Amino acid sequence: MRAEERSGWRLGAPYAVFLLAFAAYPIVFALVLVFLQWDLVTAPSFAGLDNVRLLADDGRFWRAVGNTFVFLSIHVPLQIVTALALAVALNRPLAFRTFWRAAFFLPVVISGAVVAILWSNLYATDVGLINRLLVRIGLTPVPWLTNPLTAMPAIAVMVTWKNVGFYVIIYLAGLQYIPKSCQEAIEIEGASAWQRFRHLTLPLLLPQTILVVTLSTINGFQLFIEPYVMTGGGPLRRTYSIVLYLYTNAFSYQKMGYAATIGVALALIIGAVVAIQRRIIGKAEAL
Repeated sequence: MRAEERSGWRLGAPYAVFLLAFAAYPIVFALVLVFLQWDLVTAPSFAGLDNVRLLADDGRFWRAVGNTFVFLSIHVPLQIVTALALAVALNRPLAFRTFWRAAFFLPVVISGAVVAILWSNLYATDVGLINRLLVRIGLTPVPWLTNPLTAMPAIAVMVTWKNVGFYVIIYLAGLQYIPKSCQEAIEIEGASAWQRFRHLTLPLLLPQTILVVTLSTINGFQLFIEPYVMTGGGPLRRTYSIVLYLYTNAFSYQKMGYAATIGVALALIIGAVVAIQRRIIGKAEAL
């Protein structure tokens, strides 16, 4: 083996060790746990497909899946529209534009637990700022987090607010690469602002939109800290997410094998949903 090849192996070895320790090993360990019963105290015992059969008949798990899809159906479209609108606004020559870009990105780096506590106070029925403003304009206070119909939409709005800055950066990067010559040409042809946005900006931002849809979907399926802190999965389990249910089985009931089964099922669901999204977006791109 030549010296250059030996140097390459040495340089790549730390990453390979990291990959094996923090990626390959946890995946293999989770797959093994699917076939075991383990309560963290006694020795693991072989369970065969018992965990899989339990998952198939578990109404609480499927309720958590349904809740997560409700969250995604609100969060993903709202995330795309909000991030795109803010990116277009921040791409214009504004006073203190750098400050506004940093301000919208700031919630991304704040702890999710801190943001959840903050918004819990904003959503409070009696003393929350949002309901106080509603009362000021003559409306009735809304029990945002205690009403089964409004709890998940309220969480979806909060999560969108927290993460929108990250997706704004993605769209801003795409807007920077739209050729000015194309913009000038379509303006010369007399296109309105909406026509320029519809026929030039949106098509050229399709790669960024695919990325935003994919990332927001994956992150949405990992919804945990917000319902854990704000509602505990209530009311009536309407905000019980898949990851929260996994956490409960693992660390409240000590069902590590069943929790691993939920995790593997979640990974399969995410892969299937993202594949379907990419297929639909790909067909739209071809039209």
